[in-house]
Amino acid sequence: MSEELEIKVNDENFKQEVLESELPVLVDFWAEWCGPCRMIAPTIGELAQEYNGKLKVCKLNVEEGQKTASEYGIMNIPSLIIFKGGEVAEKMVGVVPKNDIVSKIDAQL
Repeated sequence: MSEELEIKVNDENFKQEVLESELPVLVDFWAEWCGPCRMIAPTIGELAQEYNGKLKVCKLNVEEGQKTASEYGIMNIPSLIIFKGGEVAEKMVGVVPKNDIVSKIDAQL
C-alpha cells in the first residue's frame, strides 16, 4: 500500500523530513474531519507510489502541527505545498486534479 510511502510529519520532525530533504517534498496539510482532504487522499497515495525515489510525500495533520501550518499560512485544507531545497516551490489549495499536481511536481524534478 501507499501508506508506508507517505511520511507523517509534525512540528517536531518537519525540519528534518521536509526542509532538510535531498529530494523535493510534497506536503499534504490535512485534518481527519476534512471531507475534501479525504477526497484527495487516494491521489496523494498514488503520487507517493508513482514518484517513489524521486519525490518524498509527507502528510501533516494541521491539528497536530499547528505551529508549522501557521508558519506556512495554511488557512484552508487540503493545502499541498511542494518544497525544494527547503523552500516553498509550489502551493495548491483545495481538491486539485491529479494532472495539475503532476505538472507542478514534474516542474520541480
